[in-house]
Amino acid sequence: NADQLYGFSAECGLKAVMRSLGMPDETPRPYRKHVQELWPLFQDFAADRKGVRYLELLPNGEPFTDWSPAGRYAHRDRFDEAAVNPHREAARQVRRMVGSAAQDDNP
Repeated sequence: NADQLYGFSAECGLKAVMRSLGMPDETPRPYRKHVQELWPLFQDFAADRKGVRYLELLPNGEPFTDWSPAGRYAHRDRFDEAAVNPHREAARQVRRMVGSAAQDDNP
């Protein structure tokens, strides 16, 4: 379902920006997390590596706290717009952040 894709795409985007900030290509064990756990780790990682400009592109808070990879097996009746919209918007903002990081890497 779309909600799962929002979470997985945001997760991949966060890891892509972490790589642009110096994380090795082989994701270190502490960062092998899904988006709901990776989001706060990303914030600390970026802040420690002069990536504050990327944090400013993200929504406040942690929009994926109620997201789970197990949701891919859930019936669509379990989802509603109020739950999915923050995930969709956060995924869009992560996509913009990835674009910004790509431009920074290729001036």
